[in-house]
Amino acid sequence: MRTETLSVVTIEKLAFGGNGVCRINGKVCFVPFSCPGDELSLRITAQKKSYCIASISEVITPSPLRTIPRCNLFGTCGGCNWQHIDYGAQLEQKRAIFAETLWRGGRVPANLIENVTAAPLPYGYRSRLQFKVLACSGGLRLGFFRQGTHQVEDAADGCPVAVPVINQLLGCFRKLLVAYPEVESVSQLSIDAGDNGTIVIIYQSGAVTAQDKDYFAERSGEISSCSGLFLVSETTRQFEKIFGSPELFYAMDSADSQRKPVQLSYLPGCFAQVNQSQNQALLAAVRRLGQFSEHERLLDLYCGNGNFSLPLAAEVASVTGIEGNAESIRSAELNSLFNTCTNARFFCDDVAHGVRRFVAEGRVFDTVLLDPPRAGAGDVVADIARLKPNRCIYVSCDPATLARDCGMFAENGYTVVTSIPVDMFPQTYHIESVTLLSKL
Repeated sequence: MRTETLSVVTIEKLAFGGNGVCRINGKVCFVPFSCPGDELSLRITAQKKSYCIASISEVITPSPLRTIPRCNLFGTCGGCNWQHIDYGAQLEQKRAIFAETLWRGGRVPANLIENVTAAPLPYGYRSRLQFKVLACSGGLRLGFFRQGTHQVEDAADGCPVAVPVINQLLGCFRKLLVAYPEVESVSQLSIDAGDNGTIVIIYQSGAVTAQDKDYFAERSGEISSCSGLFLVSETTRQFEKIFGSPELFYAMDSADSQRKPVQLSYLPGCFAQVNQSQNQALLAAVRRLGQFSEHERLLDLYCGNGNFSLPLAAEVASVTGIEGNAESIRSAELNSLFNTCTNARFFCDDVAHGVRRFVAEGRVFDTVLLDPPRAGAGDVVADIARLKPNRCIYVSCDPATLARDCGMFAENGYTVVTSIPVDMFPQTYHIESVTLLSKL
């Protein structure tokens, strides 16, 4: 492919996906790892009908918003894409991207979008990570795939966005793997950390023998901070215990400061937020928008392990949760018992099917809270409207599907009142949000 070095351009803004945006001869150009205000010389790498993609040939004048990335794998690892941008500027760009996406996809006015809730920790926040493992002639590589490839880049110093205990344990486990006779069979390492000292490792391996399991069990003292070690076989996909417990624990604040926080558990492999301080921020936003009363009947869709249901249960008359993952529902039920919650019921069901069943039964709810996966809730919006709640509170991890669903809610008689972006993933373009929709 012919490439062309261009004259100096200036990056105007950032786009969803993380790339900087400029124009070349009137055509939009996306530039990875650029920063608003950069003056750059670019090299075109791809030409499309309505846009092009370019790489940075030279930074002529760096933007004042540029900063030094903390990770020596930045730009190589496929994870973070904004470590080179000042955190305050990241927040401004995220709000702009979020507002533009909601307007284009759902005709939600920008003045309904609040400022982004900043993360207390722009680094050292992520409580769950997966590391790729590769034993080769050059030694052990334990890290992440190079961007756009399956080549493993070694994270020798750990990951700057991980909570410190993950990096500490990663260093200890690396030593065990270096000496492990069957290290070539290990392909992946997952580390989950709770906020009360619980931390679980799951490693993925090929053919596993009793001797292999004994190797790690006998060396548990070298990873003493690990509360549970498990392996999953690549052939059977079954989890096998090496030692400890798989449960992870964290706390969610009660509305009344005099009450103890709600203690929640979950199992690795089930959904849980990876930024606990921002998980608390999501809950606070739900509370603020919900203005719940003791007579409230709350329906929590995609309820997971009761992450929102159980902290809110003390503030409402009843909570009903629906979730398709059986392990998550088991955790929700155990969490309900542990916290002596008597007004919450949980159902393991496909959410769309469960909502239709409630419609057929004539069930009534004052508020519907939903926290769907990235694909959104497009298949359930019309049925939620048939339940006729006074309001819906939509927790989203994808602005595009949220925008689409806001448009669908509008068609079914609900309008956006306000939306709160929450920065769950600093150093990336991803944005979480909590949106209040009210019946017209």
